[in-house]
Amino acid sequence: MIVVSDTSPINYLLLIDQIELRPHLFGQLVIPKAVRDEMLVPDAPPVLQTWITNPPNWLTVHRVSKIDETLNALDLGEQAAITLAQTISADLLIIDERLGRRTAMERGIPIIGTLGILDEAANQGLIDLANAVARLQTTNFRISRRIIQTLLGDKT
Repeated sequence: MIVVSDTSPINYLLLIDQIELRPHLFGQLVIPKAVRDEMLVPDAPPVLQTWITNPPNWLTVHRVSKIDETLNALDLGEQAAITLAQTISADLLIIDERLGRRTAMERGIPIIGTLGILDEAANQGLIDLANAVARLQTTNFRISRRIIQTLLGDKT
């Protein structure tokens, strides 16, 4: 399975100490160099900067030679992640931002976000979903109460 990721899902899983769900659920993960570069900017969370300077062996960084110019409404990391997913025919793109998700879906790229990862991990008995969502809510991750109620309502 070829899985590409944008920056934010990695960031949030790191912030809630659940980054190791990635290899358990998907094996190898691919990110474009632009995403790696976003993780190293001075205002990136320190945990993210530290993590990417010594990445795990299940992470591969690919250079995207030419960004799809039709994606210019998105930030550079999202543009590169969607372009890479298209270029290497990824089985899944991990992305949180609404416009990026919609754009990927319009292009036929299967997507999942941070909440989807947590939900799948809970379905496999790897985590307690309510606890993981509560930890996620202590970050700047934006999610509506309705989505949380729907997600957790399915698990009670």
